[in-house]
Amino acid sequence: MDPVRNPYAPGAGQRPPELAGRDRELQQFEVVLERVARGRPERSMVVTGLRGVGKTVLLNTFKSMAMQRLWGTGKIEARPDQSIRRPVAAALHMAIRELAPRHRAPERIEEFLGVLKAFAMRDPGAAKGTSHWSPGIEVPASRGRADSGDLEIDLTELFVDAASVATDLAVGIALFIDEMQDVQAADVSALCAACHELSQTGGPLIVVGAGLPHLPSVLSASKSYSERLFRYARIDKLDREAADLALILPAREEEVEFTQEALDALYEAADGYPYFVQAYGKVAWDLAPHTPITIEDVRVSSPEAEEELAVGFFGSRYERATPAERDYMHAMAQIGDEPVPTSDVADALGRKPSSLSPARDSLIKKGLIYSAERGLIAFTVPHFGKFLRAQPV
Repeated sequence: MDPVRNPYAPGAGQRPPELAGRDRELQQFEVVLERVARGRPERSMVVTGLRGVGKTVLLNTFKSMAMQRLWGTGKIEARPDQSIRRPVAAALHMAIRELAPRHRAPERIEEFLGVLKAFAMRDPGAAKGTSHWSPGIEVPASRGRADSGDLEIDLTELFVDAASVATDLAVGIALFIDEMQDVQAADVSALCAACHELSQTGGPLIVVGAGLPHLPSVLSASKSYSERLFRYARIDKLDREAADLALILPAREEEVEFTQEALDALYEAADGYPYFVQAYGKVAWDLAPHTPITIEDVRVSSPEAEEELAVGFFGSRYERATPAERDYMHAMAQIGDEPVPTSDVADALGRKPSSLSPARDSLIKKGLIYSAERGLIAFTVPHFGKFLRAQPV
């Protein structure tokens, strides 16, 4: 069939043509937006899940929903080696720029931009008297507000001032943070403290994060009240009905159908994970000679889809690991696909658990594994164990 008309999109953070199976999360966020707009107290929101379940897609959809309500929005992707001070400043700068044309008091915008500039330039990591940040803010940096150098104090003051500007317009501001588990520990603490202050004052600014399954424990370790600070939404693979809809509805727009047997085979291959659904669907479409797409088309196309996943989805992550880290992951894979005890991995490698801590910690920092709970570890990528078992040790 015509590959140009192929509707499926297996890309990183790329929205599929049919966002199936996420109605509950979309409704939850709709409630958050509506409550904040009405001045009701509401928690910020955190979406968690494995790689490939659509966290970034959902985050981007939330951002679009906020923009449709004329909110100010900004988005960052956290990095483990970077403070959030300047990324957050850039994101809030973008949010305020979206609101500025509708604000009747330009001096209020300029006042906030002065605070924002002072916040961004007060980076303890930069050499004294220097700044490499060029935000395009013409107003002079303010003094005495959000410029103490203590991120917890500064971020709280910045959020409160940004919320005040949004209040003038009877809208809100939403800051979206992808890969939130990579925010540095001190910055997580500051972020939680700032959100806590907003929750008490009712300021219309929310933080919406997305991250791996252990993100709630990262937040909890930072501030004990974080469990009550955020509304948590754990997303997983799609059920059978949603996975079928993700394939059927986009194809139907192009007047293409699937046989029931083909849908059975695709669900078995993709196991309901949204990224895999798109990957298998795309190759099946490209190799099918005509509609309907049959089980034979799926059988012929599956090896090509698996090869693409092995290179782009699994292989790219595997290549980032050192030989010692690969040994650790191979041992995990041999034990099983469920979360495995770290002691069992040590036994499999004939090593003491303490001697494997560097490899384990490095894999966690690289986002390849996570600590499901104390003493247990699991892969962040679905079917990664299956992939590893097919690789030479």
